Amino acid sequence: MSHPVAIPYKPKHKIRVVTAASLFDGHDAAINIMRRIIQSTGAEVIHLGHDRSVEDVVNTAIQEDAHAIAMTSYQGGHMEYFKYMYDLLKEKGAGHIKIFGGGGGTILPEEIKELQAYGITRLYHPDDGRAMGLQGMINDMLEQADYDLSDKVNGEAKALTPRNWTAIAKLISTAENHPDVFGKVADEIHKKAEKNKAPILGITGTGGAGKSSMVDELIRRFILDQPTKTIGVISVDPSKRKTGGALLGDRIRMNSVRGERVYMRSLATRQSNLALSKQVKEAVLVLKAAGFDLIILETSGIGQSDTEILDHSDVSLYIMTPEFGAATQLEKIDMLDFADVVAINKFDKRGAQDAVRDVKKQYKRNHQLWDAKDEDLPVVGTIASQFNDPGTNTLYERLMRKIKEKTGTDFHSTFHGHDEMSEKVWIIPPAKSRYLSEISESNRRYDAKVDVQAHIADQLYGLYSAVLTFGGSDLLEGEGVDELRVSGLRVGDVGQPATRQPVNSQLGSEIASLTQKFEQLKKDLDPHLWTMLTGWKAEEARYSGEFYTYTVRGKEIKVPNHSESLSHLKIPKVALPKFKSWGDKVRWAMQENTPGYFPYTAGIYPFKRTGEDPARMFAGEGGPERTNKRFHYVSQGLPAKRLSTAFDSVTLYGHDPGRRPDIYGKVGNSGVSICCLDDAKKLYSGFDLSAPTTSVSMTINGPAPMLLGFFMNAAIDQNCEKYIRENGLVEAVEKKIADRWGGVGSRQSADGGGQRAAGQPTTDNRQPRYHGDIPQGNDGLGLLLLGITGDQVLPPDVYAKIKADTLAQVRGTVQADILKEDQAQNTCIFSTEFALRLMGDVQQYFIDKKVRNFYSVSISGYHIAEAGANPISQLAFTLSNGFTYVEYYLSRGMDINAFAPNLSFFFSNGMDPEYAVMGRVARRIWAKAMKLRYGADERSQMLKYHIQTSGRSLHAQEIDFNDIRTTLQALYAIYDNCNSLHTNAYDEAITTPTEESVRRAMAIQLIINKELGLAKNENPLQGSFIIEELTDLVEDAVLKEFDRITERGGVLGAMETMYQRSRIQEESLYYETLKHNGEYPVIGVNTFLSSKGSPTVLPKEVIRATEEEKEAQIHTVENVQQAYAEEGKKVIHDLQQAAIKNENMFAVLMEATKYCSLGQLTAAMFEVGGQYRRNM
Repeated sequence: MSHPVAIPYKPKHKIRVVTAASLFDGHDAAINIMRRIIQSTGAEVIHLGHDRSVEDVVNTAIQEDAHAIAMTSYQGGHMEYFKYMYDLLKEKGAGHIKIFGGGGGTILPEEIKELQAYGITRLYHPDDGRAMGLQGMINDMLEQADYDLSDKVNGEAKALTPRNWTAIAKLISTAENHPDVFGKVADEIHKKAEKNKAPILGITGTGGAGKSSMVDELIRRFILDQPTKTIGVISVDPSKRKTGGALLGDRIRMNSVRGERVYMRSLATRQSNLALSKQVKEAVLVLKAAGFDLIILETSGIGQSDTEILDHSDVSLYIMTPEFGAATQLEKIDMLDFADVVAINKFDKRGAQDAVRDVKKQYKRNHQLWDAKDEDLPVVGTIASQFNDPGTNTLYERLMRKIKEKTGTDFHSTFHGHDEMSEKVWIIPPAKSRYLSEISESNRRYDAKVDVQAHIADQLYGLYSAVLTFGGSDLLEGEGVDELRVSGLRVGDVGQPATRQPVNSQLGSEIASLTQKFEQLKKDLDPHLWTMLTGWKAEEARYSGEFYTYTVRGKEIKVPNHSESLSHLKIPKVALPKFKSWGDKVRWAMQENTPGYFPYTAGIYPFKRTGEDPARMFAGEGGPERTNKRFHYVSQGLPAKRLSTAFDSVTLYGHDPGRRPDIYGKVGNSGVSICCLDDAKKLYSGFDLSAPTTSVSMTINGPAPMLLGFFMNAAIDQNCEKYIRENGLVEAVEKKIADRWGGVGSRQSADGGGQRAAGQPTTDNRQPRYHGDIPQGNDGLGLLLLGITGDQVLPPDVYAKIKADTLAQVRGTVQADILKEDQAQNTCIFSTEFALRLMGDVQQYFIDKKVRNFYSVSISGYHIAEAGANPISQLAFTLSNGFTYVEYYLSRGMDINAFAPNLSFFFSNGMDPEYAVMGRVARRIWAKAMKLRYGADERSQMLKYHIQTSGRSLHAQEIDFNDIRTTLQALYAIYDNCNSLHTNAYDEAITTPTEESVRRAMAIQLIINKELGLAKNENPLQGSFIIEELTDLVEDAVLKEFDRITERGGVLGAMETMYQRSRIQEESLYYETLKHNGEYPVIGVNTFLSSKGSPTVLPKEVIRATEEEKEAQIHTVENVQQAYAEEGKKVIHDLQQAAIKNENMFAVLMEATKYCSLGQLTAAMFEVGGQYRRNM
């Protein structure tokens, strides 16, 4: 099914469009595709990236004098978001700016009608995309936004002030587009500008030197250093000569341009051969006339001879990188003759020290400063991407001094840089940067050894057979002799015993020669493999007997070897190969082996756990009470409780619930709202978090340490509650709680019958409570200590023992995989270095406190695949991220056998053939690397393989077909021996799953596990030719990808150039293109359509958080902040000090999460760890 490609629209005016994804929304793939098409159609695009508040977008649109705003919103809350945007634009006098948006199937047709009636220009539905195509939608948008904004002036020159952004923006646009009109007010503006002696800092440098990040860091320091001063920024980017469009991308990198004291305007050169636009002079004068205290002018990337910035600035900063080539190239850089200060940014790059030496030498030559000391030269090494970088501090101080020296303007700066150069805080030491290729080489050496050993074994088998055939003695000793001897005997009549030929003297010498050759060759065979060969028959007996016995952590486990079919056949749980050749056996043992044995290709445990299916029980909607109810519903009657938690986007970005419309709309939508410890207690109430049959998975990354603190404290307080009840202390504890909260308790009943507690107050009460009825199956465990923690009501020694015991018992996973967030998912909130440090602190705490049953990170390929990666890239990027964590934790001095068992992996299963062997390849590569390169023990070699069926394969058309795809993907996962499985609900393409759809999703895997006969066998893939071939192909492809990542400096080096992100986007576009033109058939989407054309299906039930739930969550967060205001201040101070002093932050977070809300903790850590800087 192909679509005609629309011809790009030709704009009549220079259209400026602000593009972004909405607040707390990391889905930036669609808006990235759209902004590229908008740009190629001739518009100037100011791209803000993901997670943008309404105020961010509106202020940007006003400052940039945009014609239109184009948004995507996939995380819910779109009604409030778009209406708030429309209202705020009108309130700020910018109601002329048109608003466009889209959100796949998440924005329903009736909602689109309502929003468009409200004033939103147009929201595009998936059916619009199918009818119009991508270019057609962009044409429609640009045609409606093609109007003139700047052909008139009306008193703006008189109204100029630093906070009158509308007037500033209008005048700059008029200067750009209508110089004749601007001429009418030019004199007035110039006179005002002459009166303002504000210095102009010109910043220029080579493309890719990090100018935008540096500008952001300088603005941040200026705002902190000068609490009353204002700053105006002009940033110039090149226009595309072919289309006239431009990507004005500096804002995406800037976190400091928020607030009323900063104005920023992006300009396109509108000529391809200039670093500055023609109108930049007038733009700077407009800012001076407006009265800004400091003006920064940043150029686009320049060549060696470009010095244009000097004509427009008082003080100039030239930014370069260490990678300028040979030292002689410095003689060609004109800016080294004129720049007041030189920054060598990206000082962590190889050769940085040599670069600063060479630049200083050249600076001395250029300025005839032969006697100057090196430390006095204005050349500074910086790493702008590093939070609170010492070199950037020094640079800022030097610039303030230079501004005073050259212009006379004294900002009386109190900022001290201490004349330090940057020093990189290494995550992976440079000496270890080849770790991925070393793993590839190590694994390939092992594979070569397999070939050699298998060849030797085949030769031995040939000699062995020949000796027996000619009547010689049995050369095979030990168990298994009978089975192997049969292959070498001359077999007589059927039913008769085999006989050996008599040996004559001539044969005797030949047999002796063969025997001697056998013994010589046997020396080249690994002794372990000889033991395997001699023990083959005994191993067959272990699997063919009634029970198989093995040991886990000193505990003997006895498992039946067979299940019985309705036909009374004994179906083996593990089937062994029927090989005769020793070479085949060696190859199988070294590359396959039975489940539970190296290299764990078939699985990490000898048998699956009985009484615990791999099914995960997924929930996440509304407040904690509603999700608690869903958990009890989906787990009812099942012996194991494997709870998988989805959080709302407010929580995912570490924010508190709030009444601001763009926040309010997202509270409790597309996940559960959790803002404090009491929320966690209510969320998991009625589930014994310390029971071996309970495990909890939390899909959260940026604020994962805080949510982990909430969870751990909830589990500890559950056991405190057990102690209180067992020792008859309930009444005394309730009195302490009442005293603490100053009134009668209003917590909910816990009789499992869904009734309110007798005598429960009807009036509102500050004391936290469980809102609504207790669901069936919830015994109330966890609710006694709402509003208080165990250490406040129990003796310290009792609490300490309960805490230690609990930490040793809890089972579960927190995702916390910050690397894949940066590469694909975008719920990063802290700087990457700080986030990794937090992860390391969590793992060190787990080691110190003997937390052995909880995974500190779930290294996730699922979200890499959801962002568009193909199966090979998903597997390669995920494993490479895993090995990066290994290298980082090792660099912190942790023992690999102490932390590796706390790592787990989480993959997506799609429809591609490679998914059939995803687990096999992952387990094999991991096991080989951990054993051979890192010397890790068996437990550390076992890769925990968790699967979620593909969300990307869920389509809004013919949604009933989604269950078919999910079933096939679940079959892949179960046959591949996954350790847990989350099957997606069929309606997730269009809404938060309903109870009915979640039940169907769980039934899929339960039917496979309970009813499908072949699933009773636990290694059904072994022995298949295609599976073995696919395994080898995928393993080889992954190792080759490791080498490509190594060429880019390892995972972190590749991330700097956005290698992984670019690959993911390319693969996503390739898939979408094939799907769109019909080359990749998707049933019910682009082929086998219904008579109506298979339009997008509307959900029968739309799951949204209620107003009551939202208000309850806001009340909860306000309550905890008021009740624990003093304690909160103290623990936040302790937390920040731990960060500054490089102490373990998670140990302090465990205390801080008792008294603080999520948003308080996030804000506190922003101040000491830095905020994530978005990438284009």
